[in-house]
Amino acid sequence: MLRPILIVLGLLALVVAAGVTYLAWPDEATLPIEAVQGQRPTIGAPRVQTLPTVEIAEVVGWGGGRPTAAAGLAVQPFATGLDHPRWLYRLPNGDVLVAETNSPPRPKKGITDIIMGWLLGRAGAGVPSANRITLLRDADGDGTAEVKTPFMTGLNSPFGMALHKGQLYIGNTDALVRVPYVEGQTRITARPELVVKLNPAGNHWSRGVIVAPDGETLLVSVGSASNIAEKGLEAEKYRANILQVWPDKNWRVYAAGLRNPVGMAINPVTRQPWTVVNERDMLGSDLAPDYLTQVEFGDHFGWPWFYWGGYPDRRVEPGNAPLQQYSKRPDYAMGPHVAALGLTFTDGLKLGDRFASGAIVGEHGSWNRKPVSGYKVVYVPFGANGFPVPGAKPVDLLAGFLDGEGKARGRPVGVIGDRTGALLVADDVGNVVWRVAAQAQGAHPRLAGETPKPGRPSAG
Repeated sequence: MLRPILIVLGLLALVVAAGVTYLAWPDEATLPIEAVQGQRPTIGAPRVQTLPTVEIAEVVGWGGGRPTAAAGLAVQPFATGLDHPRWLYRLPNGDVLVAETNSPPRPKKGITDIIMGWLLGRAGAGVPSANRITLLRDADGDGTAEVKTPFMTGLNSPFGMALHKGQLYIGNTDALVRVPYVEGQTRITARPELVVKLNPAGNHWSRGVIVAPDGETLLVSVGSASNIAEKGLEAEKYRANILQVWPDKNWRVYAAGLRNPVGMAINPVTRQPWTVVNERDMLGSDLAPDYLTQVEFGDHFGWPWFYWGGYPDRRVEPGNAPLQQYSKRPDYAMGPHVAALGLTFTDGLKLGDRFASGAIVGEHGSWNRKPVSGYKVVYVPFGANGFPVPGAKPVDLLAGFLDGEGKARGRPVGVIGDRTGALLVADDVGNVVWRVAAQAQGAHPRLAGETPKPGRPSAG
């Protein structure tokens, strides 16, 4: 009986904190999710929730099963037995780094924190962070990593990784750090060097990292500390941003008003950075859509005051009316509450003509929508101009993460291509990295000149 009582008390605490008008609970979607996807999603009236709609898929694991790949594709485990694998990065020699990571310890100061901990546990996110980057190597070319070895340990909720001019940059939750890297290394013991400090943890703890299109700087994604700045704007300083960082440790805000930008990738056509963003909660099951968008220097996407290019969120106080006309509209709606996290473009992938030109997004899955959304990997087709095809909706590329009872067997996050053109998917609660390949490809042959060099331990 204690748990239901705690849940009710926690929801009441959220009501007091929110201070807005209750409409209906639990809120249910009135639109098919397809209506809130694409370049021109339906943006209906908000249905403000003081009691959040909680509909989250309980995690049960795979039990020997596997996801369902789209027609013409096959899926197999690339690596198993991992500890909350969340993000992936491929080194030039084909080795794959996987961040085994989770949120740092969260405060438990009151009933709301206790309830949040329960929700995270139900979603499979309540495990301690391994704080480790592991190296995966498939040297024999059979599509399965036969080498799985700790690459770096002792990190602080590591997430994004990027190799730049002989240095491996790592996005810890509280800092961008770097270590020297020599091709073929299987372990790094050097103490990471601080590049820039980052505001830690909060609601959104992950820090994405990519090399910017200029080839000289890095972009770092830092999500907000809250849903709609209810903890005060001071707590959001240098958050809900993408930061631009120079190797000499200077930095600036590159783009703002992005509630939780996570995955980033360079569009092969426009040569501009794109990102996927988790939008705000508690406006109902039809709002607001998570999105995929190009990001240019100086952009502001409206958070916390506005969403989808200028729709006001009247819960936010004080307001910011002058910003409305400058709030940039995102390029593509992924749908409400799908938790779009992973992002890669298909250049370099060999998944067949159907998935030849576009973006692939890992959707971790909703907690604030009824029915649930996400829990899949989707493909967004792009045209020759480097933008989503008009009228196109996301196409399921890897599904089956929910079982017949609506329970989660896994939850996809990071997505990258391997050295052969197959897709790798980090499944953080299934504790697997999946490999998706064209069926004719099967276990890939060893490619000339791409065999990983023998590993040699770091000298530190």
